[in-house]
Amino acid sequence: MKETPYTYRQTLKTPAPISCLAEGSSGHFFAGSDDGSVRVYNQETLKVVKAIRGLGEVSSVVCMAYYSASGLGDIWVASNRHALRFTVDTEKMILAKADATLTLELGAENDDVLNELSLNQKNSQLAFCLDSGAVGVVDLSTKQVTRMKTSHDNICGTVKFIPDRPSELVSGGYDSRLLHHDFHQKTILSRFDLGTSPLSESSGVSMSPPFILSSAMSPSGILAAGTADGRVWIGTGGEKMIGVSSGASVKKKRRKWEGLKQDGAFTADVGHGPITALTFFGPRTLFTSTLMGKVTLHEIGGPTADGKLDISPKWTKATTDVNKVNAIIATKDLIIIGGLSETGGGITEVWEKSGDV
Repeated sequence: MKETPYTYRQTLKTPAPISCLAEGSSGHFFAGSDDGSVRVYNQETLKVVKAIRGLGEVSSVVCMAYYSASGLGDIWVASNRHALRFTVDTEKMILAKADATLTLELGAENDDVLNELSLNQKNSQLAFCLDSGAVGVVDLSTKQVTRMKTSHDNICGTVKFIPDRPSELVSGGYDSRLLHHDFHQKTILSRFDLGTSPLSESSGVSMSPPFILSSAMSPSGILAAGTADGRVWIGTGGEKMIGVSSGASVKKKRRKWEGLKQDGAFTADVGHGPITALTFFGPRTLFTSTLMGKVTLHEIGGPTADGKLDISPKWTKATTDVNKVNAIIATKDLIIIGGLSETGGGITEVWEKSGDV
């Protein structure tokens, strides 16, 4: 394995655990916390430039695509049963719940809390998933909420839109299932059960079932799902383009995304313990993190002799101060890891690129 091209830069401490991270526009990132706050950091100085307080436990933050060189744009925050939209470009340094420009109640009951939000490429649809296993989409122009007819049998922790598929998304749950939805028709297009598939056989022994804890979607349509038993499931059947030898073979666009097809999928053991955070850094480069802070960069390569893709680790580095990892993002020059310290407080650890990835 190569030497890690990132060096530890700084640790940012907060009173409560960091639950989620999001890259913002114009060189900023957002960190959501269990104490109901969201902090906006400048990536260069690592100073807090703005904050939101008093929301209730924050589980997810997503940023609207914003094309200004200096503006912070708008963000959506998941807090308990609500999704709240904030305009961060204000003169106020500290915003409160009352400053939300829109609040949507998406959890049906008091204990049915939001876990993850996701925005489509056009910022016109907001997907959400809930503890009840439900998955839904909000049309942001009409504010109409559409709930999928099929839910997960347990907590649904992750949901992602599929690139260049205007009506398709994929969700993952603690029932070990991936569900591929047409959210206009509210129907299931395909599904995959990691608990019963032949791909679930692992070379190691794990006491955990393959609950799906995290997911990431590459710009080219490859899906990665992190499980509680230390593996990553990779679905490549929906990839838009595959290079073959010196030439390039472009896959014909199918009527629907085929990322859950078994003949285009494989699993890899990537760490001891739950895979709590994933993020793609380009079409075939994937960062994974275990709960205990083992961060690995993988390259998805191939096709191999049997016509399939595979995954290979390039380097691994352990966190210095994050004791339990909840989130990871990769920007142009930084890897940012958020979670808990040894004493249960909040920690955001920042690594800086010192060589070629």
